[in-house]
Amino acid sequence: MTLIRDLDQASQVARGGAISIGNFDGVHRGHAVLLKQLRQLADEVGGPAVVLTFDPHPASLLRPDRAPVPLTWIERRADLLYRLGVDRVIACRPTAELLGLSATDFFQLVIRDRLDCQAMAEGPNFYFGKDRQGDVAMLGQLCQGAAIPLRIVEPLDNQGQMVSSTMVRAAIADGQIEAANAMLTAPYRISGLVAVGSQRGAGLGFPTANLSDLQVLAPAAGVYAGQTWVNETPYRAAIHIGPNLTFDEGQCKVEVHLLDFTGDLYGERLEVQFNRRVRGIVKFASVDDLRNQLGRDIATVRNEPLS
Repeated sequence: MTLIRDLDQASQVARGGAISIGNFDGVHRGHAVLLKQLRQLADEVGGPAVVLTFDPHPASLLRPDRAPVPLTWIERRADLLYRLGVDRVIACRPTAELLGLSATDFFQLVIRDRLDCQAMAEGPNFYFGKDRQGDVAMLGQLCQGAAIPLRIVEPLDNQGQMVSSTMVRAAIADGQIEAANAMLTAPYRISGLVAVGSQRGAGLGFPTANLSDLQVLAPAAGVYAGQTWVNETPYRAAIHIGPNLTFDEGQCKVEVHLLDFTGDLYGERLEVQFNRRVRGIVKFASVDDLRNQLGRDIATVRNEPLS
C-alpha cells in the first residue's frame, strides 16, 4: 500500500486513470458503491483507479470551529480504500492556494494537467473549487468539453436515508456501534497512545490500557466488546469509555482491557475495534459490586468471535 502525500508525486504515478475526489471519511457502504463504478471506469480506460482525498479535512483550514471529528486516520482510510479496489490514494494537505482555486482552475490544473484524468465517478452532492462553486452540473460540462466520461453514482439507501459519513458519525457519537458498523465497510476502530493511568484497574484484577491522543471520534460513554492487536496478534478487548462514576471521577477516559494478555504497552499506539455495545456506565454501590460486574463483562466479551 502506497499513500501519496502530494500532487507532485501523484503526477508521476497516478496519471491516466479514473478519478474520484472526496473525503471518504469512514469508508462506508455508500462509498463502496461509488468505488465499484470507479473500478469499472479504470478498467475501461486501462488506467489506475485513483482517489483524491484530503488530510486533514478542508474544514480544518476554512472553518476550524466546525470541522467534523474524523472517523478514520488517513492510513486506515487508505487501507480501506485499497481493499475496495482503489489503486492509488492521494492524500492532499489542504492549503489556501489549493482551496482558493476556482472550479474551472481546479479542473484544469489538478484533474487534467496533474492527473491526466481519463474518467471520473462522483456522488450527486459533489462540490469543488473555491466556496464550493462547482457542482456536478458544472463538472459534467467540464468533463464533456474535455471528452472525459463522468458517472454520477446515486447514494446507497439506508431505510429511506442516504448513507453518509454524517450518519455514521451520529451513530457512533450516540454509542450505536452496531448500527454504525452496518453502514461501514469494516468495523469501527479508534487509535490512541497507551498512557499511564491510575492503575486502579490492575488493583481490581482487570488491568487496562488507557488511551490518549485519540485520532478519531470516540463512541459515547459505555462498555463495549471489541478487539485489538499487539504485534499482529489479535486479542479480545473489553472497552470502557467515560468517567469512573464509582470512584467519583469526572474525567472521560478510554480504557481497554485485553483478555489473556500480559505485558507492557506504555507508549505503544493501539488500534481498537468496536464490535458491539455491552452496557451503559453506572455508579456501583461498592467496589465489590464493580468488580463482580467487570467479571460479567469480561465473560460476555470472551464469547465474542475474533475477526
